[in-house]
Amino acid sequence: MSAETPSVELSFVIPCHNEQDNLRALVTAIREATDPLNRSYEILIADDFSSDNSWAVLQELAAGDARVRGLRFAFNCGQSAALWAGMKESRGRYIITLDADLQNDPRDVPEFVQALEKADCVCGSRIGARGEGDNFVRIASSRIANWVRNKLSGENVTDAGCCYRAFRRECVADLKFFKGMHRFLPTLFKIEGFTVTEIPVRHNPRSAGQSHYGVWNRLFASFYDLLAVRWMQKRMFQYKIGDRIP
Repeated sequence: MSAETPSVELSFVIPCHNEQDNLRALVTAIREATDPLNRSYEILIADDFSSDNSWAVLQELAAGDARVRGLRFAFNCGQSAALWAGMKESRGRYIITLDADLQNDPRDVPEFVQALEKADCVCGSRIGARGEGDNFVRIASSRIANWVRNKLSGENVTDAGCCYRAFRRECVADLKFFKGMHRFLPTLFKIEGFTVTEIPVRHNPRSAGQSHYGVWNRLFASFYDLLAVRWMQKRMFQYKIGDRIP
């Protein structure tokens, strides 16, 4: 991550794959939620080599608003890579990550910003609202996957699969990228010594496009990543220098 002084307060970092019909509404919703806060912000959307017109829509949005930025992969790399690339390109003191499908509701942004006053990372929890946006299979598979992650990692995050988060830029400064890391950011932050809290968030039904996740993604695909995180929890150490001799 860049060591330069952040030029804006809030960076919205959003991975995108084939979301052409959601992007305009997403940017409008972020503006409506964030403008009243009177904080400088940017909206950085990382296009994971979409096969639809997502990139053309992003170019249009950026032409009309200098706060909208975008990057496009030369080939499909996955959600973790898109998030990581967006975070590295971002300029904000705080980073807010959310999905491009509008299931994460920008109206929750003020609550995230307020919660950042007491914690380094704020995670959204959809537990109370999932019935409004998902079917039974997706809800059940998410709950099982969340239970497995918490059981093996010793975590207590109620909705580890929710990528709607806000955190200080320093939280990701020393992290090393790996595939699937977006599922474990709260745990990785704790390993680095940062504080993590949760807030309830809305969960909207998808109105356009197709979901990129199913039962396989939630229950099985991240198992090896989970074992790696478990190993990191056992082997990583922290230190703090108390004094120096010049």
